[in-house]
Amino acid sequence: MAVGALGAYRYGDAYWLYRGFPPPKDPAFVKQTGTTQEISVQSAALGGRSQPIEVYLPPGYDSSPTRRYPVIYLLHGFPGRPLAFLLTVRAGVVEDELVATGAAQPAILVMPFGSTSTFTDKEWANGVRPDEGWETFVARDLVNAIDTQYRTIPDGADRAIAGLSEGGYGALNIGLHHPGEFRVLESWSGYERADNLRSIFGGDRALLARNSPTEQLPHVAAALRAANTYVWFYSGSTDRLRHQNAAFAAELARLGIAHRYFEVRGGHNWGLWRGNAARALLAAQRRFPGA
Repeated sequence: MAVGALGAYRYGDAYWLYRGFPPPKDPAFVKQTGTTQEISVQSAALGGRSQPIEVYLPPGYDSSPTRRYPVIYLLHGFPGRPLAFLLTVRAGVVEDELVATGAAQPAILVMPFGSTSTFTDKEWANGVRPDEGWETFVARDLVNAIDTQYRTIPDGADRAIAGLSEGGYGALNIGLHHPGEFRVLESWSGYERADNLRSIFGGDRALLARNSPTEQLPHVAAALRAANTYVWFYSGSTDRLRHQNAAFAAELARLGIAHRYFEVRGGHNWGLWRGNAARALLAAQRRFPGA
């Protein structure tokens, strides 16, 4: 999705960190907080490139050395960086609150960087150029690395993949290409038709169709049903992408795939994603077997 001069300016100054919101802070009732780590994952799908990854370990991770955890993968939009989930969406604070109140079981949050630079668009897709396997980076290299390095429950039933805007598209696209790899697929203001970017898809109609969830869904519906996949997604009431999402929800219903789609008042912005963060994490955590 193209970014204009004003957008580029805003992403270049201090506004980048919090998008006008106050810095994230746990409320007083939270007595035990999670911790953030930054790691790097080397990906064969990206030609051996190492990608930075933000990992949020839930409250109690260090003090419960035998416990294993489900994992929620969060994909950023474009332009974007993974830290926005912690600084703007305040996903870590939301996790702390949900665990403190007993509303949800703790989960590991994993936020990869899905590009070579902040303003380079990769769409979380396997592109036509060499060493541009961004989908495979997430579904294979990243998942394997996280399951090796952390105390996860290494099973698709205990994984969710979610994202905002372009990351929402990526979460659906990756989830449909890998049935059973993730129990929950979430799209926050995403879309279901691949953006016809020649640098990524090369103008190949077959490749565009394969990377358009709305066109792939009938081909993988049986596998998604067999894996008990759950699709959770929403749009802002004035978001121009809401029509794609409504049509996708209708197709999910026709094919008998468990899902929830809804619209919330607003557009396509950080306020919407921040305001629905608790709802989104709960939707994933309540679908894990241990909930």
